[in-house]
Amino acid sequence: MTEGLEFNPFSPLGSWNGRDGDSSAAGGPLGLVVGGSLTQGVEIRLSPAGERVIEDVKVGTFLTIEGRRYRFFAVVTDLELGSADPRLRHSPPDGGDPALAEALAGPVAYGVVSALPNLTLPLGAGVGTSTGTGTGTGTDAGPATGPAAAKTIPAHFAAAWPAAAADVELVFGREDARHFWIGSPLDMDTKVCLDLEELVKRSIGVFGKSGTGKTFLTRLLLVGILQGGGASSLVFDMHSEYGWSGQDADNTRQVKGLKQLFPAQVSTFTLDEESSRRRGAMPDEVVRIGYGEIEPEDVELLRDTLNLSEVAASAAYNLQRHFAGDWVSQFLEVRGPEINELAKELNVNGAALAALHNRLSRLKRFSFLEPGERHNAAARIIEHLERGQHVVLEFGRYGSDLTAYILVSNLLSRRIHDRYVELKEAAEGNQGREPRPLVIVIEEAHKFLNPAVAPQTIFGVIARELRKYNVTLMVIDQRPSGIDGEVMSQLGTRLTCLLDNDRDIEAVLSGTAGSRQLRGVLARLEAKQQALIFGHAVPMPVVVQTREYGSAESYGLLTAGARRRTAGASSSAVAGVEDGESGTVGESDKERLEREIEELFS
Repeated sequence: MTEGLEFNPFSPLGSWNGRDGDSSAAGGPLGLVVGGSLTQGVEIRLSPAGERVIEDVKVGTFLTIEGRRYRFFAVVTDLELGSADPRLRHSPPDGGDPALAEALAGPVAYGVVSALPNLTLPLGAGVGTSTGTGTGTGTDAGPATGPAAAKTIPAHFAAAWPAAAADVELVFGREDARHFWIGSPLDMDTKVCLDLEELVKRSIGVFGKSGTGKTFLTRLLLVGILQGGGASSLVFDMHSEYGWSGQDADNTRQVKGLKQLFPAQVSTFTLDEESSRRRGAMPDEVVRIGYGEIEPEDVELLRDTLNLSEVAASAAYNLQRHFAGDWVSQFLEVRGPEINELAKELNVNGAALAALHNRLSRLKRFSFLEPGERHNAAARIIEHLERGQHVVLEFGRYGSDLTAYILVSNLLSRRIHDRYVELKEAAEGNQGREPRPLVIVIEEAHKFLNPAVAPQTIFGVIARELRKYNVTLMVIDQRPSGIDGEVMSQLGTRLTCLLDNDRDIEAVLSGTAGSRQLRGVLARLEAKQQALIFGHAVPMPVVVQTREYGSAESYGLLTAGARRRTAGASSSAVAGVEDGESGTVGESDKERLEREIEELFS
């Protein structure tokens, strides 16, 4: 400090704080760092000179902290009231004397903000630059990789500021073909973007209690995946919310689904043609499934919904070996005493086999099930996916029956996954092209992925494989604590609306850096359309107010983003042709290289 000057940590900081005295947020700095640690976060004492009081600060707010060598990007995790004199707690000033209360506020009584620094950037580096890599794995070498993971903390008396729009763009990127606008930070009118390439590399989790906006958030994610163009999506649409139209219960209105917004890029399949027509939808395909397509693994997954014992469910394997082919239809034709005779022949418990017969008879109420195995709905879905389409399978009236949802989702996903394995292995042997990456979307995920069944289900297999065969999951659930811990650990990006159960909060944050500090943030989200986002698609945890979905203006903004990407891809392809290259519209560099090699040796 300059000799002769009294040190005042709340005096204007000028160039010392790295902003050269320019407060991008009205009211000057929020406060100064007075303590903390790398693991627990830092404590910021609110400035008494500003107009802000602790009531103006919210948990989840995005901050920047200007250290001596680095700018830190942080999120508010807790708020506290402190005092310099412990007697103040026991002898507070008379509420009728506002002048005394005002005099004590700041020097004696003050607010403390706890914040968790997640990223750093050397001072003077990257200013005005929109990197938004979505990885948060850069180094301290310079701004080329954008903000890097925080490996240190700001020094004492570093100034903390509410983040400006430029800070948000620097960290999360500018909206473009790779970055999708998902919402805005708390109390800010600027855009938080997801890195779409990182989003689809690993499985995704969307969590929140009922009525918090999971469906709207999922719609936005599906639009983003469509806009990014790096993957297709297959949505098992339990309540017919994503295909043609959906419900906005809060505003008692219908909202457009993906098919209405992007008719040329989305194919709708339905199990219930009558329901689709009542809603004014014209499905591209009506799904029929043969009894012969049902495997014993499907029956194992239905143990809870059909109330089957382990012995009864295991008998399905004996039946398949005995009857072969369409074993379900043949088994259901067995009547009365014949069941006991069959049990003796198979050497299984007679009561268990009778119970299995009774429960499987309930499948007859599903009109989409027919004798035989000739339908192969999975093959038709794969045809659409290979054309670059996004597929929504609407369940209609069957969506309210968990048995139907689990059976169809598991059966089709297993066959589609098997096909992707074949295509991927053929590509590795130079006998074909790699399959287009696929994101499979399932609701009520804990029914498929609880610890008891996750190791056996195709969804558990996909989650553990990461993206080995170009297939990942988007799991939607209100009970994340019911999902197997190993599966949760494989989710690359998690988007979580309000949860009020401690076990669910703990499950969502498991394995996350700073999870202890983020618990309070997650527990205090607003009840509607507010989410904590963290993982691969964002460089640091952030609380967002999700963008609007349902108005004419919102539809225009969503479709405009996809049109910009398509136009950009078309322009690139046309430019390639003009330069003497033969190409395909939207063809990636890797695909073009593979095609040229194939043409060279053909």
